[in-house]
Amino acid sequence: MQEVERIYVIQPISGSSYHVLHAEAVALIESAGAAYAGTIYQPIREVNPATYIGEGKLRELEERLAGLDVTVLFNGDLSPSQTLNISKALGGRKVIDRTTLILDIFALRAQTGEGKLQVELAQYQYLYPRLKGKGEALSRLGGGIGTRGPGETRLETDRRHIRARIHALKEKLKETEQRRRLQSERRKKERVKTVALVGYTNTGKSTLLHAVTGADVLVKDALFATLDPTARAFEIEGVPFLMVDTVGFLQDLPTHLIEAFKSTLESALNCNLALIVCDATGAYDVQLKTTLDTLNGMGFHAPYLVVMNKCDLVAGARFPKEYVEISAQNGTGLEELKRRIFEALRDEFIRAKLFIPYPAMSAYTALRPLLTERSVEYTEDGMVAEAIIPTIYAEKFRGFRKEEI
Repeated sequence: MQEVERIYVIQPISGSSYHVLHAEAVALIESAGAAYAGTIYQPIREVNPATYIGEGKLRELEERLAGLDVTVLFNGDLSPSQTLNISKALGGRKVIDRTTLILDIFALRAQTGEGKLQVELAQYQYLYPRLKGKGEALSRLGGGIGTRGPGETRLETDRRHIRARIHALKEKLKETEQRRRLQSERRKKERVKTVALVGYTNTGKSTLLHAVTGADVLVKDALFATLDPTARAFEIEGVPFLMVDTVGFLQDLPTHLIEAFKSTLESALNCNLALIVCDATGAYDVQLKTTLDTLNGMGFHAPYLVVMNKCDLVAGARFPKEYVEISAQNGTGLEELKRRIFEALRDEFIRAKLFIPYPAMSAYTALRPLLTERSVEYTEDGMVAEAIIPTIYAEKFRGFRKEEI
């Protein structure tokens, strides 16, 4: 039986949200299959360019870790030299930073070919500047976190090979982006409106996808459980929609990681409506700000609804009235969510009562696939239908429309 890697955290204190970052670090450690071993906190007034936190705190940490077999996680980003210097100060211990940990989880989670390409690209882009000679920095990693994905042996080849591999991966991902754009264009032609699930990791997006669409998708209480995009069809009042689940965000998610997964996030950028899913039991204000900042940085302009999930666990809590309160786990609030989705897209549809004289039935039959009939009644002179018509096709039914309803 493989021994579980134990992780000891260095938590910088440089803002009011450090406790949220620390809680995320513990969850990330567990998601990577490791065990949390403890934390040392350090207020940051001025960053030490050599070791980030200063020699005094490192000596204190070295004494605290004496005799313990642990990996040290710095819960932030380190430069290559800082990583090496901290490792040396701690007697050669393995040292990783937040990005290394996230990349390791990405390597564990990626299932599709595209997801694996994106992970490999992100790992190479992060590790390339950390290559020195034949991999001095990497030779300290040993096994465990930070060694999944491309692998240590491949990363110790020359820098020219790494640059070539990065270029090749980017070219392959351009091809997948082109396929995704074609899929998006086809959906638009087929008048299917897309609703994208976006937000923090582990807020229940996959659970919500399953609850709304009935899809058989991975539902797991772990960070980045869903890395590859998942799209499933569902209906509201008989009108077809497509719901897309996307990779989750985290506070201070490095820019190059977001860039590497931009093709996956295209579904969110090109959606008709986004549902920003927040965890009502957590720091939902931080979750919402992080998500919006990340999306806006990518050029996001779609309308969105804020969905407060897990509300059954915070009975009596008050949220802004424009938020949609649900529990994806037990189904509470899902009908209201569907109503709000349809309402948010109301400009895309017209509800109308149609009268189709029997002599015109063949012309109507040709147009029938373009709308959704809610009810049909046959009279002496023709057919009366209550229907939902996409706005872009409204003109085609002008000759049949009696009134809007």
